[in-house]
Amino acid sequence: ISKNAITRVLGMSSDIKFTRVIFDLYLLYKLLGNILKRLVSIYFLIFLTGCVAEFEEMKYPETKQDNIQEYIFGEKIEDPYRWLEDFTSKEALDWVEKQNNLTDSLITNNYQKSIKNDLEEIWITADISIPFRRGTKTFYYFSDGKQQQAVFMMKACDECEPQILLDPNKFSTDGTVSLSDISVSPNGKYLAYSISDGGSDWRTWKVYNIEAAQETDDLIEWSKFSYAVWESDSSGFYYQKYKKPDEFLSDINRSPQLYFHKLGDKQLRDSLVYEDKLHPDRSWSISVPEKGNYRVLSIGEGTDERNFLSISLDESLNFIPVIDEFKATYRFLGGDENTLWFFSNLNAPNGKILSLKISNEDFEWKEVINEKTYPISSASVVGDKLVINYLVDTLSRVEFYDLQGNFIELLSFEGEGTLAGFNGKLDNEISYFEFSNFTTPQRIYEIDLNSLNYDLYWETEIKGLNVSNYESKLDFYESKDGTKIPIHISHQKELDITPETPVLLYGYGGFNIPILPYFSKTFYMWIKSGGVLAVANLRGGAEYGDSWHKDGMLLNKQNVFDDFAYGAKYLHSQKIGSPQSTASLGRSNGGLLVAATMLQNPDLFKIAIPQVGVLDMLRFHKFTIGWAWESDYGQPEKEEDFLNLLNYSPYHNIKKGVCYPTTLITTSSRDDRVVPSHSYKFAARLQELQSCSNPILLRVESRAGHGAGTSKDKQIDEIADIFGFALNTIGED
Repeated sequence: ISKNAITRVLGMSSDIKFTRVIFDLYLLYKLLGNILKRLVSIYFLIFLTGCVAEFEEMKYPETKQDNIQEYIFGEKIEDPYRWLEDFTSKEALDWVEKQNNLTDSLITNNYQKSIKNDLEEIWITADISIPFRRGTKTFYYFSDGKQQQAVFMMKACDECEPQILLDPNKFSTDGTVSLSDISVSPNGKYLAYSISDGGSDWRTWKVYNIEAAQETDDLIEWSKFSYAVWESDSSGFYYQKYKKPDEFLSDINRSPQLYFHKLGDKQLRDSLVYEDKLHPDRSWSISVPEKGNYRVLSIGEGTDERNFLSISLDESLNFIPVIDEFKATYRFLGGDENTLWFFSNLNAPNGKILSLKISNEDFEWKEVINEKTYPISSASVVGDKLVINYLVDTLSRVEFYDLQGNFIELLSFEGEGTLAGFNGKLDNEISYFEFSNFTTPQRIYEIDLNSLNYDLYWETEIKGLNVSNYESKLDFYESKDGTKIPIHISHQKELDITPETPVLLYGYGGFNIPILPYFSKTFYMWIKSGGVLAVANLRGGAEYGDSWHKDGMLLNKQNVFDDFAYGAKYLHSQKIGSPQSTASLGRSNGGLLVAATMLQNPDLFKIAIPQVGVLDMLRFHKFTIGWAWESDYGQPEKEEDFLNLLNYSPYHNIKKGVCYPTTLITTSSRDDRVVPSHSYKFAARLQELQSCSNPILLRVESRAGHGAGTSKDKQIDEIADIFGFALNTIGED
């Protein structure tokens, strides 16, 4: 056996010490002559046979390859699995069935069964959403944990018994048709609600007459990425719709139209309020102040939060441009007869509050609350007050101001975590807010907006959970370029943490979305199972304002992957897990994060779990709403952006001869936001090029979409599968 042959064999082994021993044997072989030559040759034959046998244990479904090659900006691009982009074809569906069969055969284990049993117990938990009011009526979602979907409830008065207004469990027999969005009319008499079929982003709007306790004949179809915004007189509502597609799960969605629907009319009679045929990538939202005849039109492009602003001074809906440059964000908060309030980041990366005083056609801007050293997470106008929720190192700090911007007081609250809510109308005297963190389930409080005193309204109790038995701490680590990155580390207090302890590293890092401390049954299940949960607050989010977002978008996207990788390295340096006990997890943009980081750092994780990920960065803009993400990722049809995307696109950066971690790729067959072909193509190519026996598996959920509205049973099955497989993979060592 030649030295080159030995080297090739040794390339299959990841054990460095064993490699050194084999080379030492090779040197002895050269010295000791024919007898040792025979022995060593026999040993290598056995070793080579064993390696090949082990490697060939993974038999993947046969996957057709097409000879598709393109030259784009001088770069040769191969795309052998493009046929999987037709993900509803019979050929693709047959392939998915085989992939699911393989995954099912390997994913069942004792961890999975135990986690599923635990989840079915803890899921049976009474829980409500943050309530809101319309007059004397209070509305909220309620779940008893037994049904597939939460029901929508109303209390007609403080002393009244709650009643069910809508029960989405009756929409379908399997719980896969879900209640998506709701909007109660200003007079509290009508409820506009939308439903999603099997997780699709397409929405069908209907109207429920609350007083008559019956559904009306109103029906709106082909609405997407839209709320129902009621007119002040409750005569009807505004919504956004798209042209009916030929293939509703994959066709590009462009050129939306803003319509007004008058109650009782057929959709064909709805009034077109706004469209822009010259700019098909723009979308619309409209706001109706509680008082006055003003209508506020916000015009944006894609997911970029910078927007135009136009205002109609009366019911004619003839809009006058007020902001006509994409320079900053102007988010409407509320308004009275002549003053409107906005959140803006104009020359203020951490955000500020502006007022706009209107007199005839004169518009006067005023800075009401100046930018501070920490960013505004959310803001609301309620009960004649401005409620500002700041983020201080990812933790909430809530301050109250009057409408002129004078400070009133800081919300006195014990506990570190996330505060959310404080919504309502100008004339509300009562509002509600919620608190939670990674180890504390949701607590909801009712606050008197006059005295600012609050009382516990609801506390979610998880069976068997004693909060005092768990702990969560905020730490910081340095990324590759020295930037300090926050990381929340949560676990059982008595857990003996070692390099062998299972660690789940979670991240997102994009689209100006912060990942804040909150309680989820998913994360709790990992901690309950004896693992450490680590959530890294990567650049690209909003944890430190607009500058934090910009440092992780477009040509700076690599910072996000470095932040994630250095989070794992930091944990390991602290003896919190090791590369042999760490799993990485992320959804959507977080799926891109997990896949890109895994490919760039194949020795950093034991298992990677990219969920519903954006994985082909050269073609993401060619399906449904993918083009809208160019504001964060860049434009594949521009050379500079293309070359940057090519550098990290997971589908295009899988290398032959590299041993990648065990990988479980998950998606849904009806995901029409990040279409499943991203995951299909990535799985096929990773299976083709994987150079060791670590399995590459694909799990495809049916009758589900990008995540919202997924039924209870499907959520439990998914969590049990991914965590059971992860813990079993880690435990194999």
